[in-house]
Parts: sequence; structure tokens; C-alpha cells
Amino acid sequence: MFRTLKNQLLTSTIASIALTLLGIWLMYTGNTVWGSVTLLIVCIYLILLNIWFWRCVSNPIDELTKFAGRIAGGSYGIRMEDKFDNELGNLTHEINDMSSKVAVAEKSRTDFVSQVSHELRTPLTAITGWAETIGFDPAVKGDSQRGINIISKEAERLTGMVTELLEFTRIQDGRFNLRVELIDIAAELEDALFTYGELLKQAGMELKYTAPPAEIPLIPGDPERLKQVFINVMDNALKHGGDGKKLDVTLTSDASFVHIEFRDYGHGIPAGELPHVKEKFYKGSSKNRGTGIGLSVCDEIITRHDGTLDIRNADGGGCVVTVSLPLNGN
Repeated sequence: MFRTLKNQLLTSTIASIALTLLGIWLMYTGNTVWGSVTLLIVCIYLILLNIWFWRCVSNPIDELTKFAGRIAGGSYGIRMEDKFDNELGNLTHEINDMSSKVAVAEKSRTDFVSQVSHELRTPLTAITGWAETIGFDPAVKGDSQRGINIISKEAERLTGMVTELLEFTRIQDGRFNLRVELIDIAAELEDALFTYGELLKQAGMELKYTAPPAEIPLIPGDPERLKQVFINVMDNALKHGGDGKKLDVTLTSDASFVHIEFRDYGHGIPAGELPHVKEKFYKGSSKNRGTGIGLSVCDEIITRHDGTLDIRNADGGGCVVTVSLPLNGN
């Protein structure tokens, strides 16, 4: 009868009311001492009941809420110890079952993405190679040459998407590692700007770089991964903010962090979509083609550097992406 919280609380309520009425009746009939004792017992009983409710109901619910939040945050497959033989125990069992099923589904999705990505790499390499070979043939002219250029460009775009998908599967499988060394962050950023700057120029987008006012000391980081982040951010600025025809890049530092800010002058990001842009496979209302995981991978890279990737809309239009990296690798 008392195994469920519902019955326990119902019984406790009935007992409290009965004792209170008994105390009032004793006081009314002239048994002041016994009436006072009974009411004191009721007060002590209610205090103990609240302590029991706090320890056996409120605290476990709070723990379950935090546990469910961990699952929602991506910790699929984790389990919580089932310590109760009541409704809370049933809820714990269901959450554990949900966590296991989500983990299986996520692994199946990751395996599928990984297999498809690997299968696509070989034919894409062949398409790209043959497109380049045919493109150098002097006999190919006019529309045929333009068609070959389109094939080459689209194959390159698909190769980039496959690379992003493979990065995603490495993160999911725990195979995503950094090769950290002391780096000159200004030199790495300038190298990325030089690499991508020509594409921005061809697209008619002006790139303005503001160097730090003072020399920044070497910081721990993976140069290839950070360059990947910088180029991805600039690529997004070109895709989504290219109509502003301008991209400002600024490198600064304070006592603890290095800050790299990318500011475009496009249409910005709708307010309702801004909190979700770093989520996996999220594309929002954007009509640009892609996988929707580029920023997710970038965020993972910066997080593993103990830094932050902040995205916000700028005053006056456009978007600001700020990469902050610790100076001492805390």
C-alpha cells in the first residue's frame, strides 16, 4: 500500500488532518494539555514530513532533471542508479532505457554517415582528377569547358562536405584528436587569410585585417585545426554575409585570452535561429547548400582548446564570430 509516492503522501495527509482535528477536539473539550501535546506532535510530524519529501522526492527529481539534461547535451548511453521502488524508480528506469536506445540510434547514424562518406571519397577523387585532366585539353572549348569547370567545382564542393561528415564521425567516435604545440597565432591567422583571401577577392568581397597592437606570445594549439576553423568561419561569411561585400578580421588579446573577431556586413542571423547555429545538422532558413555541421566541428575544435566560439549579430547589420583562445592553455 505504501510503495507508491501517491499512497505515501495521501496517508500522510490523512494522518495530519486526523491529528489536527484530534488536537482541536481535545482543546475544545477542556483537555488543554493533551490537546497542546497533540498539536505539537502534528507540528513535529509536518516538519519531518517536509524533510522526508525534500530528501526522498525533491532531491531525486532534481538529480533526474540534471541526468536528463546530460543526455539532451549529447551524453547518450549513460545510466543512473535506480535506488527507488516507486514512481521515481519507474521514471529512472524509463530514462535509462531512453538513454540506451538513443545511444544505439546515434551510433547507427554515425556509422551510416561514416560508411557513406568513405564510399563517396573514391568516386569524387576520380571525378575531380578526370575533370582537371579534360579541362587542360585544348580541344575542349566553349560550353564544354564551362561544363568541365562546373563539374570540377561541384566535385570540390562535395569533397568538402564529405570531409566535414568524416570530421563529424571522428568527433562522435572519440577519434578526434589535437596535435597541440606552441604556435604563433598571428602567423597562423595571417596564413589562413592569405589562403582564403583570393577566393574572397574573386567573389568581390573586401577583406580588412587589423593586426594586434603588440606582439602576442606563443600559445598552445593545433595549427591545422585552428586554420580549419578560421577558413570555415570565412567561408560562412562569404556564403551568408557576402552581400555586404566586406569582411573585417581583428586580432586582439587581454590578460588571459587571444580574441579573433570576424565581422561581416550581410543580413545577419534571425534571432530565433542564433542559439542553434552551432548544433549538428542545423541549417535554419539558410538556402545555402551544405551539411550544417561545419560550425559544430569548429565549436568542438575551439572547446578542446579550452576556448569559446561566440556568434552574435552586429549592431547595424551583419554577423560577428569571435574565437577566444587561452594564452596559457588552462
